[in-house]
Amino acid sequence: MEIMLHWTDAHNHLQDPRLGDPEPIIAAMKQAGVIHGVVNATREADWAAVEKLAETHLDFISPAFGIHPWHAHTATDGWQERLQKLLEKHPQSSIGECGLDQWISKPALDLQRPVFIDQLRLAREMNRPVTIHCLKAWGALFDSFAEAPPPPRFLMHSFGGSIEIARRLIPLGAYFSFSGHFLHPRKSAVLNVFRQLPPDRILLETDAPDMLPPPEFISHALPENHNHPANLPAIGQALAAALGMTADALAEVTRGNASRCFKV
Repeated sequence: MEIMLHWTDAHNHLQDPRLGDPEPIIAAMKQAGVIHGVVNATREADWAAVEKLAETHLDFISPAFGIHPWHAHTATDGWQERLQKLLEKHPQSSIGECGLDQWISKPALDLQRPVFIDQLRLAREMNRPVTIHCLKAWGALFDSFAEAPPPPRFLMHSFGGSIEIARRLIPLGAYFSFSGHFLHPRKSAVLNVFRQLPPDRILLETDAPDMLPPPEFISHALPENHNHPANLPAIGQALAAALGMTADALAEVTRGNASRCFKV
């Protein structure tokens, strides 16, 4: 009889309307062996949806509330205080998804950066982990850290940076999550970076409904090429093989890492 492995999805967006009704999605995740997930908001407008999911699934979901760099322009006066109150209401919550992105042209980095720095400061003050999105903005990230140091634990989600960047981040408290999109052959450089990372800093994520893995690693299909978070075990098994580990060992290691990073 096959023993089901237990996996933690360190980053997804179960509140995203592209996934439809989250209840059958969550049921499929549990059936596949996913035992916990960190659900990230992307703007103030979806904080309530993330909160509702976390309150409905107390033992399964850890909420993360934040403002994504793509939506920095949606931040309105007083958002910092509203975020702080929400974090105080949910002691198990973290800040995310936030960060910097120069792959997009709008909103401009000058608009993204103060929103990111305010979230870093709040994370530090409240000793909450923060989930960071960084795309083509590594210099700006380290400049931001110089102004507002990150909290002792933070996740670089869907980390696609170099090993040199990772080695600068590790002493600051960084963890790094691997998503299924990196299993595409053109992303082999990312796999090579993960082979060099300390095992105690690696996490797994789906970023559902985004970051779809190659077809051979899709166990649960959704319309319009949306990524189902129940694909996580297939992604984990593929990463384990690439790292020369058993799937059981990687499931245990990443589950423990997620527990330390997010205190879940």
